[in-house]
Amino acid sequence: MAEMAAYSDFTTVTARRDGHVLIVSFNRPERRNAINAALHHDLEAILALVSADREVRAIVLRGEGKAFCAGGDVTTMEDKDEHSPAHMVLSTLDTVKMLEMILSVPQPIICAVQGFAMGLGASIALLCDVLVMAEDAAIADTHVNIGLVAGDGGAVLWPLAGSLGAARWYLMTGERVSGTEAVRLGLALKAVPADDLDPTALAMAQRLAGIAPLAVQGTKATLNRIVRDRIALTLDTGLLLEGATFVSEDHREAASAFLEKRQPMFRGR
Repeated sequence: MAEMAAYSDFTTVTARRDGHVLIVSFNRPERRNAINAALHHDLEAILALVSADREVRAIVLRGEGKAFCAGGDVTTMEDKDEHSPAHMVLSTLDTVKMLEMILSVPQPIICAVQGFAMGLGASIALLCDVLVMAEDAAIADTHVNIGLVAGDGGAVLWPLAGSLGAARWYLMTGERVSGTEAVRLGLALKAVPADDLDPTALAMAQRLAGIAPLAVQGTKATLNRIVRDRIALTLDTGLLLEGATFVSEDHREAASAFLEKRQPMFRGR
């Protein structure tokens, strides 16, 4: 069993136990829980710990503050001193590691989305076993809005959870989907009032934790074969094209426009 002291060793992601449920929270509220290298590392480390912890039978994944996750931290994308074009392309492999880590966790994961889940944040939410959203929350894959191909999971998960027709529109436009609409499209299982989100997610996790663990985990592993097959079909192409757009002029313009709070001027190159 993982010691609780080990779970408390992290800062950008926190974890606490409630019986057989582990509540994992993104903890960069000042950045709307945008994913930087530290958060990426902490999430992977906590998921590795919980994978070996037989006392944990279900997980709630949530975000502190006003948002679940704003996706990749755009401020780090603009940092040319630390991120060469080659480094940015290779960083897409870190995304593969994160997706695989979430898929490999044996316990079921209930994702609770408040505020919004954007880009990689949306992919993480959709990769979880059950998605519950606040009615007024929003989910979107906003890669195209910063000049990037939606290649790090969106092209896999949106048509798998919903429909191909809806996925085409929402991935090519980056348009937001409310919690209520996400349920209609099949992206989320439930949409509840914002004040009920955390209690609902915890109650669902507790229900799963009360069912025979080997049966639940085996069912999850079986269903995830479908996800893995779709990843094998789509992800290589998506990451190749996303990597190409990482070094495009349009992406650099989008990152600059975001920081300067202005509309980007895309040129298709």
